[in-house]
Amino acid sequence: IFNLLGPLSNPAGVKRQMVGVFLPEWIMPVAETLKALGTEHAWVAHGDGYDEITTTGETQVAELAGGEIRTFALTPEAVGLKRHTKDELRGGDAAYNAKALRDMLGGAAGAYRDTVLMNAGAGLVVAGKATTLADGMASAAQAIDSGRALQVLGRLVEISNG
Repeated sequence: IFNLLGPLSNPAGVKRQMVGVFLPEWIMPVAETLKALGTEHAWVAHGDGYDEITTTGETQVAELAGGEIRTFALTPEAVGLKRHTKDELRGGDAAYNAKALRDMLGGAAGAYRDTVLMNAGAGLVVAGKATTLADGMASAAQAIDSGRALQVLGRLVEISNG
């Protein structure tokens, strides 16, 4: 239940957000609730069993913008990416996941990078920093490829004494 209520009861009063839902039947109820709460721009997504945009199959999205909700399907192939398997996207323990994150932010290609590009690109669209998913993905790729994303992670680790 927290996965549904958390994004809807954010005390920061955010007006733009990406929300992943664990079942596709929650996409429209969450989008309608965000609309009722006065959200300016949101994507509510469910992809192939994941509560996010995925590269393992089709992602269903409800986009709230300008007070209207539209729905669409998104695939990795539609944005020029390879479809990956769930095994390729599977994580592991904390040490494995930390290494995978650092490797991906260090430029490693594959399922993790492609999935991050799709989700980050969508986040940039919702934030108003990109006009299309392709533009957002290009900005995310530039942040990774330039080393900026890895630098930000390093600063976050320092600040959090991690």
